[in-house]
Amino acid sequence: MKSTSKQSEQTTNQRNKAFIGLTGWIFIALILGIIIGIVFNYTVPSGSDFDNIVVNGIFYVLGQGFIRLMQMLVAPLVFCSIVCGAAAIGNGKTLGRVGGLTIVLYIITTAVAVCMALVIAQFIQPGVGLDLSSIHSVDTTSTQSTSVADTILNIIPTNAFNALSSGSMLQIIFFALILGVILAQLGDRVSTVRRFFSQFNEVMMSMVTLVLRVAPIGVFCLISRTFAHLGLDAIVPMLKFVGGTYLGLAFQLCVVYMVLLRVFARLNPFRFLKKMLPVMGFAFSTSSSNATIPLNINTLEKKVGVNPKIASFTIPLGATINMDGTAIMQGVAVVFVAQAFGIPLGPMEYMTVILTATLASIGTAGVPGVGTIMLAMVFDAVGLPAEGISMIMGVDRIVDMGRTAINVTGDAVVTAIVARANKALNTDVFNDIVTDQNVEAQEEQRAALEQGDLDALSDNETTVSDKEED
Repeated sequence: MKSTSKQSEQTTNQRNKAFIGLTGWIFIALILGIIIGIVFNYTVPSGSDFDNIVVNGIFYVLGQGFIRLMQMLVAPLVFCSIVCGAAAIGNGKTLGRVGGLTIVLYIITTAVAVCMALVIAQFIQPGVGLDLSSIHSVDTTSTQSTSVADTILNIIPTNAFNALSSGSMLQIIFFALILGVILAQLGDRVSTVRRFFSQFNEVMMSMVTLVLRVAPIGVFCLISRTFAHLGLDAIVPMLKFVGGTYLGLAFQLCVVYMVLLRVFARLNPFRFLKKMLPVMGFAFSTSSSNATIPLNINTLEKKVGVNPKIASFTIPLGATINMDGTAIMQGVAVVFVAQAFGIPLGPMEYMTVILTATLASIGTAGVPGVGTIMLAMVFDAVGLPAEGISMIMGVDRIVDMGRTAINVTGDAVVTAIVARANKALNTDVFNDIVTDQNVEAQEEQRAALEQGDLDALSDNETTVSDKEED
């Protein structure tokens, strides 16, 4: 068992190193693609043999091939990920007072993040001035108007297999959620089925890793072709997309999270941010929510005063289902690509974006690259062309650092609120008031955590000690 664990850790480290190298190559591909595309824009006449063979030939085939590879993964990856995610958190024992409140808060903050991102993007209008429809031949006709009632009913599939084959994302998510919850309720009686979905999900994750290995080539070809046709006109919209995303991240951090902290956790937001800065910096530099879990839990316990039993449950759960930063990026990206392709989006399309991005966060795995696949899913749900991802993917690393920092901060905020609601928040620790009783309470909590498990957290309504409130 120990050797297996060591091998698993080595494999994880190798994957992380590979991803760091991959993101670097993608960024290099972006820069080279911009430079070469601009050079071609000024030196290669449109319609010439070189333009037809290289720009509209080789670059087009390789770029579109990469887009098709990503589209190939969307439906099976989303289905298996959400089934596994719902099965993991749908257990009645886990979904007790602590688990239920945590999940509700995570979903609410994600929905707020998407709505706010859509509003900010409409104000900034990042895609205005960028005409991608002249490069990619896609259908830019308006989607047929659908009533609210029909939009809600269309979430429920009449044929689950047809939904999978046609890529109807909301229907896939709906069916996967129900299936995952039922698998959790049946428990060991369907262990074979659960193991099948878990193993198939691993297969899909490996396929994502394989496809992403050719991402630098795909990004280079797509960006080169875009700038070869548009020249310098494409730079400003890309900068507006990055700026709009970071504006949304800043609003989520400084307004949404701080209000939640003050109102529901009754904590000083500025003191909280000061204590969380090392965690946010680590998340920003690594772009990995999973890698930040130990530091986040330790900071919440030692500096904020959260009961370790609460933090050890809510933080890993948040790394899986709380994707506020990713949701903000998706919201801005939807408006950016819709404007760039000249595709009008109505209220029903925006509602679909909110539902899709929020529900999909439940099954979004904490592995590199899956966020791009999930973005393709959101685009597909509202009829946006997947070709728009090429512009997003080129600057994704720049955006990814900020959205990861917001993701882990959101986990910490929700954890503090849940701890306050369950009388498991020691405000003396948060306010840096050191007493013998605090030290003793922390030692007892740490010992209880080592002896207990997460199921014990939700077996009783009073799952944590009230000693901090005495």
